[in-house]
Parts: sequence; C-alpha cells; structure tokens
Amino acid sequence: MKKLLIVSLCIIMVACQVTKKSSVHEHDDNEHLIMATLWFQQAAEVRALYYQAYNLAHLQLEHDLASEDNSTKRAVVLDIDETVLDNSPHEGYLIRSGKSYPEGWSEWVSLAQAEALPGALDFINFAISHDVDVFYITNRKKDEQNATILNLRRLGFPLADSAHILFRTDKANKEERRQKVSQTHRIVLLMGDNLNDFSDIWEKTLPQRRNFLTDSLQYEFGNRFIVLPNPMYGDWENALYHYNYQLSAHQRDSIRRSFIKAFSPL
Repeated sequence: MKKLLIVSLCIIMVACQVTKKSSVHEHDDNEHLIMATLWFQQAAEVRALYYQAYNLAHLQLEHDLASEDNSTKRAVVLDIDETVLDNSPHEGYLIRSGKSYPEGWSEWVSLAQAEALPGALDFINFAISHDVDVFYITNRKKDEQNATILNLRRLGFPLADSAHILFRTDKANKEERRQKVSQTHRIVLLMGDNLNDFSDIWEKTLPQRRNFLTDSLQYEFGNRFIVLPNPMYGDWENALYHYNYQLSAHQRDSIRRSFIKAFSPL
C-alpha cells in the first residue's frame, strides 16, 4: 500500500510538471506581444505620437484648404483599427489566454467597446467642419459592419454609416476602394498604421523591398501619407514570415529572432 501511494504521488508530480510546462509553453507563444502591447497601452509616447500625427494632418489639410483648389470635393481617407479605434484589449486577451488571432476577434468587435485613439475625433470633426468628406477604409468584414458603426457612433465619430465606411469584401487589398473614392473626390490625406493603407505597391512585399519602397517615397510621408504607430501586428510582421500563415508559433519565433540585429562584443 505504501509503495502504491509513493508511485501515485510520483505520477501526480510528473503530471503537474508536464501540465505546467505545457501551460508555460502555450503562453510563451505570445511573449513577444507583451512589451508591444504594454507600450501601446501605457506609454505616454504613444499618445504623443497620435497627437503628433493628427496635428500634422490638421496642418496639411489647412494648407490644402488655403490652396482654393475646389475643382473636386476633398476627402480624407482613414483606416479604422489602430488608426481611430484602439483594439489593444484584444491583444491583451491573446496574451492572457495564450491564443492567436483570430481567436476572440469577433467577440471583441461585437462588444463595440474600442476607445477612440488620441487626436482622431478632433481631426475628423475639423475636416467635416470644413466640408471635407471622411471615408473609413477598413479590412473589417461585412458581417462586422453593424458593431463597427455602433462603436464609432458611440464615440461621436461623424459619417459612421455604410456610405462612408468601406468594408472588406472578397480581398484585403484596399486599392479598389481607394479608387472608388477617387472617382468622386480628391484624396488630400491617407492615414493608417499599415503601409497598405496608402498604396498597393507594398502588398505582399518582403522587408527589404518594403524598406526600399518607403525610402523612394520619403517625401509623401508627413505630406499626403500620415502613419500611426502599431508594434503589435501588421504586414511588417507578416513580411518576416513571407506571408506564410501556416507556420507554427515556434517557427514564427525562430524567424523573428533571425531578423534581430545585434553586435558581437570582442
């Protein structure tokens, strides 16, 4: 009986260790998100960057309004996620649960609880007050339309309707939707946290090419293109993985580490 008790205790201890290791490994898959999400949620510098971006957009729009080029109605085009709405609580959910996108995303959107990012509402109201149309081009899907409109309206965002929010249909590429706006408006500014929010030239390109294209268009940034910060996710990360969405968490971790630049002490 005593031997049986000892054996049973050993089995329980081993099982606990295995469970613990499994749990730790699962949560380690999202370890890389912790600092990025903390920075986005807690760093005052993030608020400063959003204010800076929207203040610059304000100045650029004022400059264009002063040009008196009224041949075509003006428009400002903005992304939604991490441009006007803060979805970082969903990243927090992924960290705490050890899960990966798209787990929990639909539930998060349906709550319509995302908060406005600093400077966004003031800038959009300024644009509207000067007879500039605002269009939100988002890769949220059509079945998320009602919750998205509810969320924006709850925060007081103007033109939060199906005519001014262009949702993703069969593909994520936003170029066709930008062209649709261009048919009736002159787009003065484009704002987003992903280079694909500005042009399709960055679509499915790898890091070196993305950097080259960005350097070649350096004068567009701060003038017609206004970029918002997002260290949590985006095509900057997808490009590291060559847009291979079938990679395991371990493979993605190895790839991220391979891109780190480091010096070698003597």
